[in-house]
Amino acid sequence: MCRLVYAAFVLPLAWLAFTQVPASRPPLPRFVDVAQKVGLSVPHVSSPEKHYIVDSMSGGVGLIDCDNDGKLDILTVNGSTVERYQQGGDLMITLYHQEEGFHFTDITQSAGLTRKGWGMGVAVADYDNDGLPDIYVTGYGGNVLYHNLGNCKFEDVTEKAGVAGGGFSTGAAWGDYDRDGYVDLFVSRYVHFDMHQLPSFGKNVKNCSFKGIAVQCGPWGMLGESDLLFHNRGDGTFEEVSKKAGVDDPNKYYGLGVIWADYDNDGWPDLFVANDSGPNYLYHNQHNGTFEELGMLSGVALSGEGQEQGSMGVDWGDYLHEGRFSLFVTNFTEQPDELYHNLGTQGFADVSYAAQLARATYPWVGWGTGFFDVDNDGWLDLFLVNGHVYPQMDEVRGSVPYRQPMQLFRNRRDGTFEDLSSLLSAIPPRSRRGVAFGDLNNDGKVDLLILNSGEPPTLLLNDTATMNHRVLFRLMGTSSNKSAIGARVTVKAGKIVQMNEVHAGGSYLSQNDPRLHFGLGSAAHMDEVEIRWPSGRREKLVDVPADFIYTVVEGQGIQQKRALPAL
Repeated sequence: MCRLVYAAFVLPLAWLAFTQVPASRPPLPRFVDVAQKVGLSVPHVSSPEKHYIVDSMSGGVGLIDCDNDGKLDILTVNGSTVERYQQGGDLMITLYHQEEGFHFTDITQSAGLTRKGWGMGVAVADYDNDGLPDIYVTGYGGNVLYHNLGNCKFEDVTEKAGVAGGGFSTGAAWGDYDRDGYVDLFVSRYVHFDMHQLPSFGKNVKNCSFKGIAVQCGPWGMLGESDLLFHNRGDGTFEEVSKKAGVDDPNKYYGLGVIWADYDNDGWPDLFVANDSGPNYLYHNQHNGTFEELGMLSGVALSGEGQEQGSMGVDWGDYLHEGRFSLFVTNFTEQPDELYHNLGTQGFADVSYAAQLARATYPWVGWGTGFFDVDNDGWLDLFLVNGHVYPQMDEVRGSVPYRQPMQLFRNRRDGTFEDLSSLLSAIPPRSRRGVAFGDLNNDGKVDLLILNSGEPPTLLLNDTATMNHRVLFRLMGTSSNKSAIGARVTVKAGKIVQMNEVHAGGSYLSQNDPRLHFGLGSAAHMDEVEIRWPSGRREKLVDVPADFIYTVVEGQGIQQKRALPAL
């Protein structure tokens, strides 16, 4: 049935360009897949049969301005297969540099990103405060840290820095949890998988069947792995302190998506970890280098019905303009994706059904996700990608297929969302994983970079016909970490007050545009912009014109501005 419904909406892209909407309604969002046209050609490597769980979990995508030229470049994780890994593996990541004319060139080899393995996720930050963004790649069997030397040239400093990790590493997120001016690194890990003792494949093996058919084994029945926290010493090296900090996961749940954010507005970054088939973690920062795990007490460990979920992707967003971050988490099939509304001191409430998100997301296997303002009206919308882990489901009558549609939900401004997913149906279904959000062509609208398992990526340019104003902020710390990770920007424009933070890592194993984007609706200027830097310093800018990309330096105000295209 799901296949028939999907097929009914598959229409030529040209149809979207001529869709008429009533004058009383905002314009319908419109996206165009330009990946092939602009040169994104390298396929993600993955076994088509997915006989092992390691085949299914890769991978992330990322956005980075590797040479600080003001244009976003693209990172895609490459994956591998058991056979290829046993022969040395694949390049863990691909780097595409954005050239003039909005074309991307694969510069992976010349950039020095040559370590081979089995890539899973990516997170970007300037760990040594030299003004250049560095790349961390997670993977099965070991991770890699690439130090940016300038001009998109990188050096592998993994062993020197002490962040190799190992095991089955998945999510990664940078955050300055002790506010010492240097970003630290959290890494989630998944299951214990022994390449030399591969699990059996067959429906008569426990935990290796689904809906009566043989599939890959796990994660049920497999041993989990602990998580890692690398504290930045400030000299180019890190100390692994997860146990000392209280975030090592002694239960060894199956960790996937991770993200830092100050959810309780106390000025210190907290950490959320999405666990597959187990309770999620919410680590509250105790301001002394340690954390208290409050997932159960706060209401985000389980669904509203008290069920453990197969959680994958994560994002924080103030979708109701309350000055508090709420949380969205994607889940496995026949489990609604969860929207946890931040109630302040009362914790979180699962409002997935009330927000009209549960029914639409229930059938699918959800992965990468994010809050973003698709039409610049000043209200955060939701996007997520789906894809089964079992290609064998195509053989099961009544099951959702392996390749699944993407989903887009527009914020109705009353706590509910409108399902606009049919507008994306001209783009063929895939089994997708990571998604990254950012303004790749600097036109003031947020675009979407998506990883397709076993195939080249998708790049959806936002071509929504909106006349709403917008702004982007690129922040640079001085007393704070140079990337300004954890900095919060609050924008007051007309009657709307919005806020967001700079994050490094999130979605599903992915990295968004480090610049903060705000849609401003009809407001041609911002009455006030307040920046709360990770150091604790606060700065205010007043009567700031819209429709620019601003570079703001801590303690020095606006240092550069670049006009966005005319509306």
